[in-house]
Amino acid sequence: MRQFLLACLSGLLLCLIFPKFDMEILAWVSLIPLLFAIRSENLLTSFYLGFITGFVSFLGILYWVIVAVNTYGRIHLILSCVILLLLVVYLSLYVGIFAFLLNYIRRRIQWKMVVVAPFLWITLEYVRSFFLTGFPWATLGYSQYLNLPLIQVADITGVYGISFLIVLINSAIYDYISIMGRGERHPSLREGVLVLAILFVVFGYGVAQIKRVENISSHQRKIIIGLAQGNIDQSIKWSSGYQEETLRIYQNLSLTLAREQPSLIIWPETATPFFFQSEERYRPWVLEVAEKTGAHLLFGSPSHDWREGKMEYYNSAYLLSPQKEVIGRYDKIHLVPFGERVPLSEFLFFLESLSTVGNLSPGRTVQNLHFPSGDFGVLICFEIIFPNLCRKFVKGGADFLVTITNDAWFGRTSAPYQHLSMAIFRAIENRVSIARAANTGISAFIDAKGEIRKRSGLFVKEALVGQINPKIGETFYTRYGDVFVIVSSSLVFLFVLLAYLKRILIFL
Repeated sequence: MRQFLLACLSGLLLCLIFPKFDMEILAWVSLIPLLFAIRSENLLTSFYLGFITGFVSFLGILYWVIVAVNTYGRIHLILSCVILLLLVVYLSLYVGIFAFLLNYIRRRIQWKMVVVAPFLWITLEYVRSFFLTGFPWATLGYSQYLNLPLIQVADITGVYGISFLIVLINSAIYDYISIMGRGERHPSLREGVLVLAILFVVFGYGVAQIKRVENISSHQRKIIIGLAQGNIDQSIKWSSGYQEETLRIYQNLSLTLAREQPSLIIWPETATPFFFQSEERYRPWVLEVAEKTGAHLLFGSPSHDWREGKMEYYNSAYLLSPQKEVIGRYDKIHLVPFGERVPLSEFLFFLESLSTVGNLSPGRTVQNLHFPSGDFGVLICFEIIFPNLCRKFVKGGADFLVTITNDAWFGRTSAPYQHLSMAIFRAIENRVSIARAANTGISAFIDAKGEIRKRSGLFVKEALVGQINPKIGETFYTRYGDVFVIVSSSLVFLFVLLAYLKRILIFL
């Protein structure tokens, strides 16, 4: 029972460090109870205790899934609970595997937690980001999104570097307490000094980078952008009787934004609740908005194309010029599993009824959109949580990033705040500004050092105008990607191999 309660405590602490609780300081001790819980247990029990920690934390972090699939996806409450539990169980396996492998390696090689745990944790986070299409929500490093000096190192390591630091500190504290608990009067301070030195260097680097970015930004040209937050209720969003009212709302917001003379006005994901490319009645309305405002207009709309003899449907973003011309379109590449597409649908066709939108097709290319003020990449909703995808847009020449989303699915839960917090890391990793347009909020402008310069309220109509800068050079992360976590993963492979070989040698 004691070990079980310690595992639950770690789960609770991990839950509290993310929005809306935002008790991010607890992250630095959140894993210590779990480490104490597993230290004297066998491998199977260690896995079980790690699983319990993961289950408690992810259940508290992702409770909003029920709201999304039940209230707005119209899936029965019982089935919605089953979907949430299946997702939580899947994600909890990673924490269970962490506890299992940590004890497996540490006991056979006789290394301290601080040497193994950080590398192992971020390796599993990295695997979670792409395995089974990937779901890197609530990566540990995201908890520090408000701690700007600390997270600037993400332009080298990505968000995984912040996760590494958190687990490093947790492990170092655990090792120190364990040594003191064994009665050693003069425990070695070597590891503690090294960990503090790493933390000091990271903070120093962060402070220097913030000053550098601010200095460069002050001499750069400004791009004026307007965000239209329509606050369209999800329950009536796709109602044919509400289409005209939806367009009037966005038209009025855009005309309000036009007073500030933005070069680009952005509407959210699927802002037009119809197929813009083929809608005869309302398509001219949208084109006229671009003409009347004198600004380029970016908006989300479903689209369709004939491919290989069949009609395919996409979640797309269109760019219009003030001359009423369609000058660009981007089709969403990374679709939400069971939200927009059923994975392996050719085999799991019987699950297509669970998809809350339909079985959409993914876009095929990462392409930036162009207008006179520069090139920009568009991330639609879920895509902003994938670091490597965002990096590809910037590496391809994007001067800034735009993310359009419809977070109305989440209601007034913590999900909109969690979603916004992840965008901050994409800005730092690539040193680009981000403009975020959300149907019901939170719309925001994020600068290249990850600071939210302006933001909207939640569930309100709002017209937001902000100034952003073009990207500040090319970062190590933009150029080389997840080198830090890939090297860490290679080390973990070596750790496991050494532990296995040592077991064989002992057996022989």
